[in-house]
Amino acid sequence: MDELMFLGILAVVGIVVLALLFYYVPIGVWFYSVVSGVRVGLLQLIFMRWRRVPASMIVNELITGTKAGLSLNVNEMEAHYLAGGNLPNVVKALISAQKANIALDFKMATAIDLAGRNVAEAVQMSVNPKVINTPPVTAVAKDGIQLIAKARVTVRANIKQLVGGAGEETVLARVGEGIVSSIGSSVSHKSVLENPDFISRVVLDKGLDAGTAFEILSIDIADIDVGKNIGAFLQMDQANADKNIAQAKAEEKRAMAVANEQEMKAKAQEARAKVIMAEAEIPMAIAEAFRNGNLGIMDYYKLKNIQADTQMREQIARPEPVRKDSKPIQSK
Repeated sequence: MDELMFLGILAVVGIVVLALLFYYVPIGVWFYSVVSGVRVGLLQLIFMRWRRVPASMIVNELITGTKAGLSLNVNEMEAHYLAGGNLPNVVKALISAQKANIALDFKMATAIDLAGRNVAEAVQMSVNPKVINTPPVTAVAKDGIQLIAKARVTVRANIKQLVGGAGEETVLARVGEGIVSSIGSSVSHKSVLENPDFISRVVLDKGLDAGTAFEILSIDIADIDVGKNIGAFLQMDQANADKNIAQAKAEEKRAMAVANEQEMKAKAQEARAKVIMAEAEIPMAIAEAFRNGNLGIMDYYKLKNIQADTQMREQIARPEPVRKDSKPIQSK
């Protein structure tokens, strides 16, 4: 019984040892590489296992590239994988570039891949140019008419500028800026509508693809619509602003006139008050004259007669108001 238990333990240990051996020693992958004509050392495959690098993926991409005529280095492929790169995408891009006679080596391809760009898509775009539609670009000609233009930009990937080059957003922004400047420099919107290719020539001459990851092949104006009359709106706004300024100035003058009128009324009331106060002192002065003997009774009556004559003259000179119920006197 003890011998059977011992043999069972040995069998389990042997199975575990064989499993570990086949895991860390990828004999199947090594045999597949040998059969495919790509020699990879068994010890190197074991080290890949220890470094947690998928040996099967490295060997498959090495076989694919070698069969396509590429000269790949296993250490460089393993280093790119450890750096976080997409090794299958890089190998695919290298094969496509070789078939299209595009100068692209492994170092440049890995640099583009690590920069965050899809190197395989870039190679395809270099072979098959891409058309980018710009959003509606609004611009105003010198005659004040607004134009809304849409353009189609045909671009091709510039492999040498993919690392550090600007993307599609920059190309669209530059094209939009070129459209605005070309329309804005036009004397009339009619000339732009008659010759829309003028915009394309002006924009292409600016060299908008400098510093970008693309090469602009053509810029085609797809559509131009006439918008608002911005010049008329600006003139109306200016007229309204001038009117508001004039009204404000008139209101200021009116307020100053009202203030001057109130000030004159106040001064008149003050003068009237002084006259009333002076007239109030007249009886006292007369009484004082009577007491001092400077004024006699006859002088006083003469003064009263003069005052009565003055009041009568004022009443005669004042026009009598016409009554509504009065009738004109008819002559017999």
